[in-house]
Amino acid sequence: MPPLEPYKQMLDYTYALGLYPALEALTHAPGRVRRVLLSTNLHDDQALHKLQALCEKHHIRTETADRLLRRVSGKENCFAAAVVTKEGDAPRANAPRHLVLHQPSDAGNAGTILRTALGFGFQDIAIIPPAVDIYDPRVIRASMGALFSLRIGFFNSMESYLARYPGRHLFLFMLEGAMPLAEAARSTDENALSLVFGNEGSGLPPAFAGFGTAVRIEQGSAIDSLNLAVAAGIGMHAFRRIEGR
Repeated sequence: MPPLEPYKQMLDYTYALGLYPALEALTHAPGRVRRVLLSTNLHDDQALHKLQALCEKHHIRTETADRLLRRVSGKENCFAAAVVTKEGDAPRANAPRHLVLHQPSDAGNAGTILRTALGFGFQDIAIIPPAVDIYDPRVIRASMGALFSLRIGFFNSMESYLARYPGRHLFLFMLEGAMPLAEAARSTDENALSLVFGNEGSGLPPAFAGFGTAVRIEQGSAIDSLNLAVAAGIGMHAFRRIEGR
């Protein structure tokens, strides 16, 4: 088996660093897990037993590798890691909700958004670059392994996303959006909608308002904008309520 390297975007594999993210990979994407690295300092507890049982069930190799864990994680206290093949599924055309992230740039924000998306039922994600490397272990760690339960596709532009998924009602979150969020969420009973969020610094281009309904999250004047992960969480929560209509 070839030696493992610290993560680089060019590699065809990544790492789910930490016991819980590794368990999520083994639970939801076992076919992508190449092997599991364990620390000698890992406590003999229920989570470890579950991890070992999943590895045995799926015939996945485990190895004790303290030095390798330190090298690939850059930390002294990383006690487990799953080595995972990079691959993904495109968002489903018939999914009731899509989340579209236009040029997200921060690993922590991206991971938090993915975890929130899973919690609010947005399992189909579109990423439009340039963007943070979604398979960066920092993103996976921030998502607590939620990435392995999502269908994530990559599109060269907003236009290419729209060409692939015509007929969806887009709600575009913009500072100058015309419709308050609560009103927008009440106004639709559609089961084919997409929430679109822009870059942390620049937001969405003004021209994007023409793609659908521009939405604003109402806030006080003491701040100029919300953190992207916070805004995405608020938006997804509002539209989560329409499930089942």
